[in-house]
This record gives sequence, structure tokens and C-alpha cells, in this order.
Amino acid sequence: MRGALTDQNVLRAAAEPVLSSLGLELVDVEFEGSGRARTVRVTVDRDGGVDLDTLAEATRPVAEAFDAADAVSGPYNLELSSPGVERPLRRPAEFRRFVGTPISVKSHDPLAGARRHRGLLVAADDGGIDLEVDGERRRFSYDAIASARTVFEWGPAPKPIGPAKRAAKERSGR
Repeated sequence: MRGALTDQNVLRAAAEPVLSSLGLELVDVEFEGSGRARTVRVTVDRDGGVDLDTLAEATRPVAEAFDAADAVSGPYNLELSSPGVERPLRRPAEFRRFVGTPISVKSHDPLAGARRHRGLLVAADDGGIDLEVDGERRRFSYDAIASARTVFEWGPAPKPIGPAKRAAKERSGR
């Protein structure tokens, strides 16, 4: 394995066809650490989400693809994970997929007096995104975005109802 652990494109190119053949979408590839403590983290998803069995089944084929492509020099730890409820957004296709969703954006330079913006993603095209923040529409080119992620909004838990109220509710058809 002579390749350097610095070329994310090599890692993506090695992992994408393998994951696609397993019905998975490559969301992200990250690497961190040095020496024997290097970790390659591959984030995958599919409609309906991924479970631990799916991640376990995909680990060996991804590792074999990295080895065959000479993508990583020396020892490394491979982690496969799901993007979770607050997933990173990096590519235009990802932003388009989440139009209508609350997101958080960190911009390289201040816009409207701030670098952190949280609002509703109202549009995404090849040039950038439109975010509605407190009724104001803000346009960001992809180059202006330092990071972005979906935001999971916690709602109030439904109030528990007792057996008597449940029975009355069922009788009334509500």
C-alpha cells in the first residue's frame, strides 16, 4: 500500500462503486490521526437508513477496495457509520435532497452580520443555496459555506393518557 492517506478523492473512488453495489450511498469519507492511530471514517446511507448489520456487511468489501486501490499507506482503522439525524451536507445533490429541511450553515465570511446561520433550506441549485432565516432569505454560494448540516428539531413529547381517557377517546372516535 503505497498511496497517501491524504487524497480523499482516491478513497471516494475506491469506496463508491463497492457501496453502490450494496445499495448504499457514500455520504462522506474522513481521515484523522497519524501513525498507527489513523482512522478512515466512511459515512453511508440509503433510503430508510442503515442498521448495524448493513454497516458490518459493508466493512470488509470497503477495506478490500481500499487495499486493491492502494488508497491507504500503512495500518489504519476503518469505521463505517450512518450520517445520523444531523447529517453533514457538502455536495449540491445533498443540499437539493434536503430542500424543505431545517439546516445550520457556517459561512467563511459574515453574511447579515453572522457566520452561523440556522433556518429552512428553501432552494439549492448548482451555484448555491437559499436559506430562510427569521423570514429573511439569504443566498450562499457553495464556496462561501465552511460547513452545513441538517438540524433535528426536538418537539415536545406527547402527553401520556391514562386508561380512562384512552377508553373515552376510543368511544368517541377521536
